[in-house]
Amino acid sequence: MIVYTESLSGITEDQLSGFFVGWVKVPPRAVHLKVLENSSHVILAKDSETGQVVGFINALSDAVMTAYIPMLEVLPDYQSQGIGTELMKRMLAKLGNLYMIDLLCDADLQPFYGRFGMQKTTGMMIRTMHE
Repeated sequence: MIVYTESLSGITEDQLSGFFVGWVKVPPRAVHLKVLENSSHVILAKDSETGQVVGFINALSDAVMTAYIPMLEVLPDYQSQGIGTELMKRMLAKLGNLYMIDLLCDADLQPFYGRFGMQKTTGMMIRTMHE
């Protein structure tokens, strides 16, 4: 059974393995945990039998007008079970009626995010892949 939590209490690096599939540079689990700890909002999906984190979403927000959702990830073995949808629904509910809720994604993911009322736009970015 999948359980959802907004608490990082008791979450260890060992529970964060297997994410960032296809990334050029996979962040170490310690960095992943620090990213979650430093986020304004985090929601985790955990397998209640194993205790493994199988999905997560995080947001950075000023809590007044804007939020950015940098990552939504579900482990490959747990995809196509509605976990990503549930994480997104919960995060949007948590962010409420902010003026701007933004994220960047690849074109093939735009239909998924469009289901939540998100619109295609043009953006700019910098990605550094060095150590």
